[in-house]
Amino acid sequence: EVGILAKSYIDQGQLIPDHIMTQLMLNEIKTLDQYNWLLDGFPRTVAQAEALDKECHIDTVIDLDVPFETIKCRLTARWIHPASGRVYNLEFSPPKVQGIDDITGEPLVQRDDDKPETVSKRLQAYDAQTKPVLEYYRKKGLLKSFSGTETNKIWPHIYAFLQTKLPDVTQKDAANPR
Repeated sequence: EVGILAKSYIDQGQLIPDHIMTQLMLNEIKTLDQYNWLLDGFPRTVAQAEALDKECHIDTVIDLDVPFETIKCRLTARWIHPASGRVYNLEFSPPKVQGIDDITGEPLVQRDDDKPETVSKRLQAYDAQTKPVLEYYRKKGLLKSFSGTETNKIWPHIYAFLQTKLPDVTQKDAANPR
């Protein structure tokens, strides 16, 4: 039920409201109290960050500084096979035949939230709401930023940094998240 509500916001190019997102995330985080964990895409607003800080001790915040044009190109090039969930990217993992699933031969579709106009709206909302979060964590001395456009160039720097924070993390562990 909450997922359907969240999807309605995403499909309109909006971010999920703080109270819904915070409730979802904190419920999940409470199940991970015996683990080290990494969040991707949360918190995205100062209100979410403050709610998270009330419930958890945050050691480090990593900012992946990727140009919006790069993100937009990647997202708008994403197409899926709805029945199986297979994902294709026209730039780096295209189907053998454009617009057709490799296995079933059925048509691929572009999700509403991957359409160019929706992606642009989402990125604008993300930028407006996330810059203050980065500043919030920068002031706390927790923010570490990594800039680039390619995962294979950014990841080695992130991995080396994480080794200083969690020296017992192996490459195998990092490649196979829980």
